[in-house]
Amino acid sequence: MSEASASGLACEARLNLRNLPLYIGRISDRLQSFDAAALQDGQRLDFRFPFGGASFDMERLVMRANAADRDGLARIKDLLATAIEVYAKDENPEIVWTGDLAGETRLAQFREMTVTHAGDLTPHMRRIRFAGEDLSRFAKFGGMHIRILFPTSEVPDPLWPMLGSNGLPVWPSDDRRPVARVYTIRALDVANGVIDVDFLVHPGESVGAAWAIQAAPGMKVGIMGPVGRPVRQSSWYVMGADETGMPALARLLESLPAETKGVGYIEIANDTERQVIDNVTGIELHWLPRNGVPAGLDDRLARAVLSVEWPQTDSAFGWFAAEAAAAKIVREHWRGQLSLGRDQTLAAACWRLGAAGLMAG
Repeated sequence: MSEASASGLACEARLNLRNLPLYIGRISDRLQSFDAAALQDGQRLDFRFPFGGASFDMERLVMRANAADRDGLARIKDLLATAIEVYAKDENPEIVWTGDLAGETRLAQFREMTVTHAGDLTPHMRRIRFAGEDLSRFAKFGGMHIRILFPTSEVPDPLWPMLGSNGLPVWPSDDRRPVARVYTIRALDVANGVIDVDFLVHPGESVGAAWAIQAAPGMKVGIMGPVGRPVRQSSWYVMGADETGMPALARLLESLPAETKGVGYIEIANDTERQVIDNVTGIELHWLPRNGVPAGLDDRLARAVLSVEWPQTDSAFGWFAAEAAAAKIVREHWRGQLSLGRDQTLAAACWRLGAAGLMAG
């Protein structure tokens, strides 16, 4: 049991991992990208999140989590278990939490939501408003995204996931499992219990786009979150997004401090896809219409972002969200040529040319 149990909630899990020292560095890097401070003392590695704490005891092979409330503890358990599942996959990790909330089956990050309004912003962007209960969690942890769980024609009445003993979701069998896609929370009103999500509607086999086209008040989905790494608060940013990343970029421009400087680029099909964005910052925004070039085949967005000179300051951040090939180019330039780490950059692949799935499909 963690030493924090006297003042909050705490739990622990023993790890059957012989090779933990080989990948604890990658686990640490991942956790620090979620705004955690790390401190190593001999065989113990501690992490301090804004919402709680965690530790790895390398000698006894125990990991611990503590937080002041249920949401915080569930979030830390999820982050730790996910990191173990990712980096220790070859060891078939078995994670069973003991301590506070260990017997819970209710998934803290899940909510059932009901459509209350749907309307078009542009010819290919549709905004849908969802209503649900107790949405305060989605304003925490710095994540801007959610997984939306869709019913489909094959599974019109899905079962929602529950919480497993490892702190991660347990999904129903395939014949009752919803299809999950990641979208950005465009706007969140906790007091009134509503979330706005912008959907890019387009041809092709996209579960989210197909659902959004026919979305109407009264329809239900599940959501899970928030997901995604926090964007570090900085004084200067370079940003780039295509239509799939535009809702997140727009939300950043509408929520970052007014004194924030930098430059941002948004790739769109043509000028009819421009949106009104209430840019409260000093970030200069530029629109890059493709004008007939198919999505995923215009390299101007990546070239524009890479052409921006990185300032000689510690308080700078690079943010990019677009097609996978463009994201890879930008990520490799930032990480390789400029030697910038996760604490200074975030380059996300929202979709892949010729493939369905990923984030916004």
